[in-house]
Amino acid sequence: MHRLKQLRGRSAGITSILLVASCAAPASIQPASAEGEWLHHGGDPGSRKYSSLDQINRNNVNDLRIAWRWESPDTAIRAANPALRPPFLHEATPIMTDGVLYTSTSYHLVAAIDAATGQTLWTYDPGVWKRNALRGPDEDPASQAPPNWAFAHRGVAYWSDGRIQRVYMGTGDGRLISLDAKTGRPDPEFGDAGIVDLTQGLSRPLVRGTVGRDNRLAYGVSSPPMVCGDVLVVGSNLVDALIGFDGPPGDVRGYDARTGEQLWRFNTVPQPAEHGADTWPLDALEIHGNANVWTLMSYDPELNYVYLPVSGTTNDYYGGHRPGDNLFSQSLVAVDVATGRRVWHYQLTHHGLWDYDPPAAPVLAHIEVNGRQIKAVAQVTKQGFTFVFDRETGEPVWPIEERGVPTAPTVEGEMLSPTQPFPTVPEAFERQGVTPGNLIDFTPELRQEALTILQQHNHGPLYSPPSLEGTLIMPGRIGGANWGGAAFDPETGILYVPSLSKVDIYRLGTAASSTDFRLVREEYAWGSGPQGLPLTKPPYGRLTAIGLNEQGRHLWMVPVGEGPRHHPTLQPLELPDLGSPRFRFPLVTENGLLFLSEGRAPGRESAWWEYGSEASTGELEETRLRALDKDNGTVLWEFELPGPASAQPMTYMQDGRQHLVIAVGGMGVWKQELIAFALP
Repeated sequence: MHRLKQLRGRSAGITSILLVASCAAPASIQPASAEGEWLHHGGDPGSRKYSSLDQINRNNVNDLRIAWRWESPDTAIRAANPALRPPFLHEATPIMTDGVLYTSTSYHLVAAIDAATGQTLWTYDPGVWKRNALRGPDEDPASQAPPNWAFAHRGVAYWSDGRIQRVYMGTGDGRLISLDAKTGRPDPEFGDAGIVDLTQGLSRPLVRGTVGRDNRLAYGVSSPPMVCGDVLVVGSNLVDALIGFDGPPGDVRGYDARTGEQLWRFNTVPQPAEHGADTWPLDALEIHGNANVWTLMSYDPELNYVYLPVSGTTNDYYGGHRPGDNLFSQSLVAVDVATGRRVWHYQLTHHGLWDYDPPAAPVLAHIEVNGRQIKAVAQVTKQGFTFVFDRETGEPVWPIEERGVPTAPTVEGEMLSPTQPFPTVPEAFERQGVTPGNLIDFTPELRQEALTILQQHNHGPLYSPPSLEGTLIMPGRIGGANWGGAAFDPETGILYVPSLSKVDIYRLGTAASSTDFRLVREEYAWGSGPQGLPLTKPPYGRLTAIGLNEQGRHLWMVPVGEGPRHHPTLQPLELPDLGSPRFRFPLVTENGLLFLSEGRAPGRESAWWEYGSEASTGELEETRLRALDKDNGTVLWEFELPGPASAQPMTYMQDGRQHLVIAVGGMGVWKQELIAFALP
């Protein structure tokens, strides 16, 4: 299959343009968050996760106290409806403007909250939890939930033209809703009484049916739209594993912020005549779905480009039906907001088989390299890479090499890509591949046990393919980096990347009768090591500081969390912190602090040291919110949270006090709430 060269320059490929004339240029482009406010999920349109507020600093961070707590209405909903599936993790990051926080809940409600007191001002319930309206009337209520991660949501978006203010939410049952920010009522001028049906206007129509047959139940939204001037750019959250060829398409679309009219559609799986179609067999191009943007996006108001981290296409782990690179699967794509046309792209994983979706919003940063000022975009990946490009042209800031990777297929019909892109700078921030050199070696006995486990599975370097016997993969499907992404300090040019290290087993098996694939992933399992310890060397959770102004060098790395240092076999060794494999979310401030929230460990199969003696119930060992010295990673303050904090922290100023807010709880085990911290 022809290797498609990456586009250099600003020429655009073909895309489906539904309406262009009305959006030739943005009528109003929102700047980064105003001083003291937090207008975007990542703080600003470039997802830097940075604040210039300095009331909370190194000298007083130990004085932080809880200012208020807000309990999610999901608690009452679940109590009144015990048959309802419990919510997943509380993943929403609030936005704040004009003294009001706006947030979503796991059951897909929207709430407005007084920023000073934490009191609820209004709530809006779109009814997602009551019943997915597209399900049949005889569905078991306990099984009703949006696709993929079920009842989870990551927040809302805010837009204003200086006269009217709107809050937008995409729902798990495929709707885009516009609310009056003052009242919480649907906007009658937007769509149909405030609602747009996102299942309409796709490149391939959705119909009702069983999962895998263009099923609407596999289509939803869990991340907030990206506000790009007067255009809302909307992705989707799709079932991406055991479904048929013709699962929902992952089209990304632009909508008029005032009217809800669909302005354009970017086809992430190209149509036969479009750019990138030659990286697919024609028959596969016409039926394969997904390649959606489930995570957050970023936006450059000056260029009027939106940056799309596009996920993988069906099936995640077997590509025998789709030989070729499969653009725009697992690519970073820059799209002109005025037209919906591709400006440039770079495919981060060719012919994906590892669920290596780019998991987080790319970070837009101004950096200096060899005396040259560069408007850059940095994308961290599950593999542990940091890809850095000129965000106007797509030219790599540092060379990216196409290196040979394992090519011997382990299953019938698979046609592996002979090369994959490897950034030469920055170096990888996570250990890659499962090889004898990476195995745990605290004692000779542990290493020998690990070698025995290694020999029972296929294994090898990064991009070793899945197999029928089971292949050990590191990093696995949860990273490396995940949707918490990275934070960027514009004062120093440092990129802060939290990541985790766990071994995954990729085992393929015969497809179930409800799918079209010859093979699918047979099980979701972690690769455990000797005596319940990890299979590989630490750290198992870490924070890496990368100097983008300093030739992309790693400036320092620290383990985050104790890890298994108290395991009976390791306790006599008196080891330092080994790091714990948790999802973490960074926030960097001008005054020397880096906050890290700490979420749930990935999967109930984690070792005892992640769940303590309650491993069988999934009861989580304590999680913390930490403040680190951003110069060296030293922990300056930490707070034991009442549940996992699986969301991006945010900060704002209200009534002269800087507040730090984090969402905690979920899964029917921990109360879902927002906790606000401030100085006394």
